[in-house]
Amino acid sequence: MMGRTRAGPGAQVVAARWLQHHPPGPRLPSYSQTPTLASATVSSSVQWRPDFPRPDCRAGAKTPFPLRRLPLQERLKPGDHLAELNSVMSSTTSADVITATRGSKMATAMDWLPWSLLLFSLTCETSAFYVPGVAPINFHQNDPVEIKAVKLTSSRTQLPYEYYSLPFCQPSKITYKAENLGEVLRGDRIVNTPFQVLMNSEKKCEVLCSQSNKPVTLTVEQSRLVAERITEDYYVHLIADNLPVATRLELYSNRDSDDKKKEKDVQFEHGYRLGFTDVNKIYLHNHLSFILYYHREDMEEDQEHTYRVVRFEVIPQSIRLEDLKADEKSSCTLPEGTNSSPQEIDPTKENQLYFTYSVHWEESDIKWASRWDTYLTMSDVQIHWFSIINSVVVVFFLSGILSMIIIRTLRKDIANYNKEDDIEDTMEESGWKLVHGDVFRPPQYPMILSSLLGSGIQLFCMILIVIFVAMLGMLSPSSRGALMTTACFLFMFMGVFGGFSAGRLYRTLKGHRWKKGAFCTATLYPGVVFGICFVLNCFIWGKHSSGAVPFPTMVALLCMWFGISLPLVYLGYYFGFRKQPYDNPVRTNQIPRQIPEQRWYMNRFVGILMAGILPFGAMFIELFFIFSAIWENQFYYLFGFLFLVFIILVVSCSQISIVMVYFQLCAEDYRWWWRNFLVSGGSAFYVLVYAIFYFVNKLDIVEFIPSLLYFGYTALMVLSFWLLTGTIGFYAAYMFVRKIYAAVKID
Repeated sequence: MMGRTRAGPGAQVVAARWLQHHPPGPRLPSYSQTPTLASATVSSSVQWRPDFPRPDCRAGAKTPFPLRRLPLQERLKPGDHLAELNSVMSSTTSADVITATRGSKMATAMDWLPWSLLLFSLTCETSAFYVPGVAPINFHQNDPVEIKAVKLTSSRTQLPYEYYSLPFCQPSKITYKAENLGEVLRGDRIVNTPFQVLMNSEKKCEVLCSQSNKPVTLTVEQSRLVAERITEDYYVHLIADNLPVATRLELYSNRDSDDKKKEKDVQFEHGYRLGFTDVNKIYLHNHLSFILYYHREDMEEDQEHTYRVVRFEVIPQSIRLEDLKADEKSSCTLPEGTNSSPQEIDPTKENQLYFTYSVHWEESDIKWASRWDTYLTMSDVQIHWFSIINSVVVVFFLSGILSMIIIRTLRKDIANYNKEDDIEDTMEESGWKLVHGDVFRPPQYPMILSSLLGSGIQLFCMILIVIFVAMLGMLSPSSRGALMTTACFLFMFMGVFGGFSAGRLYRTLKGHRWKKGAFCTATLYPGVVFGICFVLNCFIWGKHSSGAVPFPTMVALLCMWFGISLPLVYLGYYFGFRKQPYDNPVRTNQIPRQIPEQRWYMNRFVGILMAGILPFGAMFIELFFIFSAIWENQFYYLFGFLFLVFIILVVSCSQISIVMVYFQLCAEDYRWWWRNFLVSGGSAFYVLVYAIFYFVNKLDIVEFIPSLLYFGYTALMVLSFWLLTGTIGFYAAYMFVRKIYAAVKID
């Protein structure tokens, strides 16, 4: 039987028997702890594979950090049980299924029903919920392997374009893949291509879109557009069996030593370069040498072999029209050696050229469950452990300060305050008890404060769940857009928790207009985000980029906002406002106390600088990799490290917030509500400074619209990070203040 095969529900009984003897072990996805990469300028020499002509990716080209694939026996193999289960199920013949099904009728319902339900859930909907190691696609000999295009990207412009925005060869019928919300927001436009690739079938050279051996003619306008994209360093991203294409780079560290002593370092660049420039001339990569690796599955002797795609590489080449010889059967002959000249694109006139490709298959020992290791493995993981250790040291440092304050100072203060004799002397020793009648006085604009804190709770719940689920491997890069889609929907549904916390705090602050407060909570932060994104989207529309959110998607987001998030916020706000307010341990005086003149270091901006440096120091190394993933089109899959860093960030923000509010109350300044919220989010200021540093030193953006996009999206990141850290610090300080005033006797 030819064609693609999937494990179907008919093999439930056979798989159930296999599971009885092979209980699944507690193994994690092999790439939940690995990831990629930043970008750096490679100074060592680059040497290409000898069996292909050398393309233009020379020394000094901008390439990612090396991605070394660890030996198979040294890596976790999380999906081994699941992949083996699929192998059993996919290799089961129809006769086996019928025999097993008849035999299962003799079993009682209580024996087979739980296993059948479990296996049915694993096998029926695996294509919809794509967990690594669960749903491989099996190919037979000469089965078609479809090559699809995703988009064109550039770190210089930050503007993605769809594949057919350039005059590439098109199939007879263009079919776009139905995309999820995350793919649309990322600018992915997955579409079919005319490449004809058959499983384990070699092709030396094939011509695309050739009619009677006539080359493709690019008009002046098309030539100008192609030349512009090449000078902007655009990359083309293709996929085969949902596996992205990569360009292999072989680097040799010892340039001056003998060839035998050279140490080869293999790197992989995501996608392939559209072309290159040399001496003010522009050249197009018009020939693609595809190298696909397959893993042969173990089958019985009388069954046909099945194959699985485990790696997809490409070597782009530029070959001029005169050096390519095409015949009437769309076949071509590549020039021998490296004597051919590259295909130049002159933007001032029409250009004629051939688009060609070749296919080469190689067998690989890599299993299907580990095929993403090439893209997600990083050779130097020590830097992340250094980041974790550095963060733990920061947390211990803050814990030492807190221990000194709470154990020594606070105990002494509380013991003195609770003495019945000599009260007048002790009242002058420390100042935080002097403001007991004003410390819980409601601040200005309580509705806005509670609304911002409600949005902060909403963000906190969303980020915590997303990072935790991604750490477990449920949001793998093979599920394109799943991370962003999950984040959007979780933010909508977490509105009930944000509304509840905001409503209860608003009632604690003596608020009465709960309907207006709920509306403010549901629209203040999301409205700012939507407004900034809409303005940026207008500029992207003007550039005809695929990164522009289509109008129907924007309407769908508005419907989600007002149809899901807004009602849930109102629901949570209603119950939170009806609940008993937080019980403050002391009463508030009717007349506010006069605040003495403060020292210079109690200034609000100085407090932001002081409070933000330690939490930022605990996570800035991870921030570098996040920025590289966002702005340089790299994969990020360090969610195991990111979860630890997030926990450390929560602890450090809480601790520094407690320290800052204690110093403020000792200075007899009881206006801590807004100040603590602003100061606790001080690390967002350092994120902004780092973003500016990254823009100047790491990116090569010179145009206005890409710069506007960078700083617009950075402003959203800084605002969200400030809400997150400010909310964490505020609630930690609020609990601390309630505890210390509940521990002293107030007359």
